[in-house]
Amino acid sequence: MTGASAGVGRAVAQEFARHGWNVGLVARGEVGLAATIRDVEHLGGRAIAFAADVADPDALQEVADAVARECGGIDVWVNNAMVTVYAPVQETSPDEFRRVTDVTYLGQVHGTLAALRHMVPADRGTIVHIGSALAYRSIPLQATYCAAKAAVRGFVDSLRSELLHDGSRVRLTMVQLPAVNTPQFDWARSRLPRKLEPVPPIFQPEAIARHVYKAAREAPRELWIGSSAWKAIIGNMLIPGWIDGYLARHGYRGEMTSVQASKNRPDNLYDPVDTDPGAHGRFDRRSRSHVTAADPKWLKFGIAAALGVAAGTMLFATEAHGRDEEKKRLRR
Repeated sequence: MTGASAGVGRAVAQEFARHGWNVGLVARGEVGLAATIRDVEHLGGRAIAFAADVADPDALQEVADAVARECGGIDVWVNNAMVTVYAPVQETSPDEFRRVTDVTYLGQVHGTLAALRHMVPADRGTIVHIGSALAYRSIPLQATYCAAKAAVRGFVDSLRSELLHDGSRVRLTMVQLPAVNTPQFDWARSRLPRKLEPVPPIFQPEAIARHVYKAAREAPRELWIGSSAWKAIIGNMLIPGWIDGYLARHGYRGEMTSVQASKNRPDNLYDPVDTDPGAHGRFDRRSRSHVTAADPKWLKFGIAAALGVAAGTMLFATEAHGRDEEKKRLRR
């Protein structure tokens, strides 16, 4: 589990521990890692922790090798680590774009390559990619993050075809998240004038973790969590131009609270904010503890069926109207 010391990563590590798994923890901050080790062991799991940056492919390979030696292989690898920058594109430096890409996109590539080195020879294992609805529908002020998540989706689709070509039984799944109550909104780099917040509805990390665990066991091609994610993804397929305009009018306000941002606060773009925030952010009162999830193939089937029914109804109504008009004409 990368990005294991806080937020979704920490909640997922806890979820695996509840089911008695050995959990390899990867994060940069040693204080948060130490606390996550205690969580895992308290819940009945066994923890092996590594302070490493996912932007370093050699470090992740060493992590994978160590876990495989210690546990006799790797059954599940979860790519979760991320960083972001909240700023308009024109106020974001090339180095910042590069850093977010190195962590949020290439970090998943590096983790996948490290896992495949052990999974492919064993012909088993599941790699879980933590994505976002923003992998499909970008929003203003987060171009670095949205682009990285979209890149992950492209990478996973290519790799999946290659594994199928090779007849490999290694499985890939990508979980597309809604807004989650995590500490990232207090340590992401930001140039916005007010404090950050996720775009509601907001869900607790534990609600997400339950679905991530299920995805690791069942490996659907993708899993879309929360109706807000479904609406964003499907809406972008149907009416992307309208959504562009809507986000232009409302997107900026939706990503900020009314509270003035603190100047010169630490951020985790290049170095960890080495504290123990836990899994939750500051939005507990506004966050939901339960969320539904769906395999998009069933959502798409339902949408196609609904569109088919609508089209059939319109056709029937048109034909009925035509028959009525013909009867009127004959009576005249």
